[in-house]
Amino acid sequence: MAELANRLEIEDLKENLHEVQVLLHRHQLVESLVARQDSPRQELVEQLVQKQHLAELRAKLDHLHAADVAFILESLPLDDRLVVWDLVKADRDGEILLEVSDAVRESLIASMDTEELVAAAETLEADELADLAPDLPEDVIQDVIRSLPLEEREQLRAAMSYAEGSVGALMEFDMVTVREDVTLEAVTRYLRRLDELPDHTDQLFVIDRAHKLKGTLPLARLIVSDLEFEVGAVMVPQTFSLGPEDRAEDAAQAFERYDLVSAPVVDADDKLIGRLTVSAVVDYIRESSAEQALAEAGLAEEEDIFAPVWDSFRNRWSWLAVNLVTAFIASRVIGLFEGSIEKLVALAALMPIVAGIGGNSGNQTTTMIVRAIALGQLQTQYWRKLFIKELSVAILNGLVWGGLLGILAWMLYDSVPLGAVMTLAMMLNLVLAALVGVAIPYVRAKFGRDPAVGSSVLITACTDSGGFFIFLGLATLFLL
Repeated sequence: MAELANRLEIEDLKENLHEVQVLLHRHQLVESLVARQDSPRQELVEQLVQKQHLAELRAKLDHLHAADVAFILESLPLDDRLVVWDLVKADRDGEILLEVSDAVRESLIASMDTEELVAAAETLEADELADLAPDLPEDVIQDVIRSLPLEEREQLRAAMSYAEGSVGALMEFDMVTVREDVTLEAVTRYLRRLDELPDHTDQLFVIDRAHKLKGTLPLARLIVSDLEFEVGAVMVPQTFSLGPEDRAEDAAQAFERYDLVSAPVVDADDKLIGRLTVSAVVDYIRESSAEQALAEAGLAEEEDIFAPVWDSFRNRWSWLAVNLVTAFIASRVIGLFEGSIEKLVALAALMPIVAGIGGNSGNQTTTMIVRAIALGQLQTQYWRKLFIKELSVAILNGLVWGGLLGILAWMLYDSVPLGAVMTLAMMLNLVLAALVGVAIPYVRAKFGRDPAVGSSVLITACTDSGGFFIFLGLATLFLL
């Protein structure tokens, strides 16, 4: 059911994007035709046509959710993107900037002047503004801070003070608090006076006069309990809470483990300072997964697919340079055994199999370990056990798949020694892949580096060069 809903949502997004593209194309086509005409009223006709099509496009955008508009902006080339961006209502600029990717956000902000940026930032809450602040010019941030009320100004400064990837950087300040000595009837009256509840409000936070967290009042309990009871009688006194300095990864695991919708965030004195919601956690997980996938491929950062050529070059060149060096090394390894390959041409056909299987095995190992590190499941004292386990898996895979490939090599080339060399080379390269697959994330994590960055590039380099050397070396020793 969830898969069907997701598929329908994607189809709706694509349909909205197609409609916007059609309107843009129609606008550009008519504009081009009018521009070719030589008429005294050409300018007037051109303005009327522009207004008609742009008004239709603006009406379409106004009915879309901010996230859908962000998807459309990310899917358009820069020129079309800026046309659409200019049509978005000014009071929605801020929320759309929060939804788009970092790379696209840069292009949108670059097209806005200071007044537009300040106006967009002023529509956001303090926690949302803190997310946007790193991408805004310093003078814009200062103007926004001066325009905020004192309480929101302090909230913004607090949110900006927390490190990226911490709970404090993700938490929000919009929440509902109550006292434990008031009745549920009073709480109900209070809630009814609110225009609306903050998003993802599944519980109210119970505090004392010093603003210390005493517990939580789930809305489910509020609904079914006698209104004459006091909050303290029905609240959950011992509740799960987070600290602003806690890692976002740990918070995400807690939300998944305990099926949380929201959680209070308290300081060292147990004073309630904010809350973390499942929406923020899901966004963080999605962004972290995207960053990990990019890092494994050797990309420095998320890239706008329509970015200028030079920007894309700068984002990709470093690990491509590493790949070039490793590919050259692999070619030189093959060059060392040119004589062997000339004498036994079958080696040229078989050696890519050994290298390819080793690369896949190493990437499997690294992916599993990087995930375990991200989830906090891999402690220092367990690296040795993990190392032995991966070696055992590599030897078993080498026996099974190396043996199978050895039999195939024997059948294809009618050579038992060649089949035996194939089996042994496969096993040794899988062992090498296991060693490297554990060593790369271990070394990077030990020195405080992201274990995912460039891992697939390094694994492939080691298993290619190593696989070629092992296979060709064994063939030279035993077959020639």
